[in-house]
Amino acid sequence: MSAATGPMTVFELPDEALADYLSRHLSGFRGPLVSRKFKGGQSNPTYRLQAASGDYVLRRKPPGKLLGSAHAVDREFRVLQALHGGSVPVAEPLHLCADESVIGSMFYVMAYVDGIVNWDPALPERTPAERTAAYDAALRTLAAIHAVDPEAVGLADFGKPGNYFARQTARWSEQYRASETRAIPAMDALIARLPQRCPVDDGVSALVHGDFRIDNLLFAPDLSRVLAVVDWELSTLGHPLADLGYFCMALRLPRNPALPGLAGVDRTALGIPDEPALLARYGELSGRAPPEDWPFVLAFSFFRLAAIAQGVAKRVEQGNASSAQAEQAGRMVDLLAALGLEALNG
Repeated sequence: MSAATGPMTVFELPDEALADYLSRHLSGFRGPLVSRKFKGGQSNPTYRLQAASGDYVLRRKPPGKLLGSAHAVDREFRVLQALHGGSVPVAEPLHLCADESVIGSMFYVMAYVDGIVNWDPALPERTPAERTAAYDAALRTLAAIHAVDPEAVGLADFGKPGNYFARQTARWSEQYRASETRAIPAMDALIARLPQRCPVDDGVSALVHGDFRIDNLLFAPDLSRVLAVVDWELSTLGHPLADLGYFCMALRLPRNPALPGLAGVDRTALGIPDEPALLARYGELSGRAPPEDWPFVLAFSFFRLAAIAQGVAKRVEQGNASSAQAEQAGRMVDLLAALGLEALNG
């Protein structure tokens, strides 16, 4: 994709200029390059770069007006630098560019990992044994993330200490209000009720991914292990059980094109563990017991994802949403909020 092929869309990259920049700033890089946007990445557009020196992946901030503190690709890059070579599998970070004149927004480049992306948590066309293995590999990876010592890897200041759920509820309430396009009573109810249910701070703090779901994991061909965890935009220091709740949301989400879930699916026949089994296995791997108020954790997770989806809807309205599925994801706010209330009442 380049200007030479005609007028560029908002998400196309200036391949020739990018290749020139990388040849001067990325060791070993040789152009020319051809860029192709991946279908995912509703928040930060993500591209495969095929160059004479090999394949790479580029993540960028979306162009245009953005919410404050959102789309922090520089935070992603920092996490990859901290984790690369350790117990958590990540792609090698190669270069961060803060000069927006190169492609129109901040971006970073990382190594390309040739892994399997599973967009559907039902893992169609796989065997029950492979599905069981994939979910176990995901939980092993999640436990490895939460076992990282932030201070040892240089991330001691990566988030505020304590009161994670209270702080995040307040933050996402603000983000939702900043991107609100219409009244959604279920979201209003969650914003009012979640602060009253926030658990007492137990002092637990760990590196959390923030968007830990099956399609943000690159798997080996047989799904027995995770080769790389991607999309660290929402990572911070926080409560590890928030990641677990977010991962378990898929069990309650209905089947739909934007955010395919597993509700109504015969998970036993598919070989996918149910919620109690997932909680038990995570506890075995991490040494952590589920919280007393698990319904709150689930409700918080649905609320947070609904706020994120509302941000996508706002970017659709502004014309700078980053994937073809963005409009559908924006429509999911009502459903996610309703599921959050249902979980909270459960």
